[in-house]
Amino acid sequence: MNYFELFGIEPSFTIDTAAVKKKFYELSRANHPDFFGGATTEEQNTALEQSATINEAYKTLQNKDQLIKYILGLKGLIQEEEKYQLPPDFLMEVMDLNEQVMELDKSDTAAVAAIKAAANKLQNEIYEAIEPIMAHYSESVTTEKELLQVKDYYFKKKYLDRILAGLQ
Repeated sequence: MNYFELFGIEPSFTIDTAAVKKKFYELSRANHPDFFGGATTEEQNTALEQSATINEAYKTLQNKDQLIKYILGLKGLIQEEEKYQLPPDFLMEVMDLNEQVMELDKSDTAAVAAIKAAANKLQNEIYEAIEPIMAHYSESVTTEKELLQVKDYYFKKKYLDRILAGLQ
């Protein structure tokens, strides 16, 4: 059973977080290990496993990056610790930003803001290309080619997130 089935929702990149939260509390109450104190060891272990799965599913469904990775994983389009090859032009832009970060005096708030703005601008540009795919995702309609565009976005965003994290 995948996380969408567990929470009784359709697979989507745009999750109704309020509905997921409500279902999480419902599932948590029904499967919390504390309620299985008088049960057999096997039932206690099952409740513990279910509770861990529910927690992990909730965490994944609430985090856009984890959700993208999860859907791509369900489709067999992403592997754990995958070494994804990004386009050279994107890598050049990222290298330029990284060089700026390395040479940066972090007390220079104007320079930090300029690099953040450049990284955010690039992040917005790459998101615009896949936003319609993510907004209208449907398992029966969305093509593998479109999902590979989402994968490309996912790995590009990871690079940009690392740059932004280095500016904290």
